[in-house]
Amino acid sequence: MDSMEEATLTSKSQLTLPKAVREALGVGPGDKIRFVPSSTGFRLVALKVDITALRGMFKGRRAKPLSIAEMNEAISEMGSQREPRR
Repeated sequence: MDSMEEATLTSKSQLTLPKAVREALGVGPGDKIRFVPSSTGFRLVALKVDITALRGMFKGRRAKPLSIAEMNEAISEMGSQREPRR
C-alpha cells in the first residue's frame, strides 16, 4: 500500500475506499467501518460482525455438518493464509 491513499467524496457524501485500504482493514461489501477521532484527524476501525448475523447464511450448502476438529482446521488454514495486520 502506498503511504498516501486518497478517495473522492461524491455529491451524495459517499466514499469508495481504495483497494489497498480495504485489504489492509480486511473489509468488504456490507462491513462497517467506524471513524474514530484522533489527535491527527480520524482513524478507520473495521467493526467485526456479530457471529449471530451470519445465522442461516450457508443453509443447505453442505449436506453433512462439519465436526469441531474440521472447523478448527479450516480456521487454522485461513489464519495462516492471511497477512498480519499492522
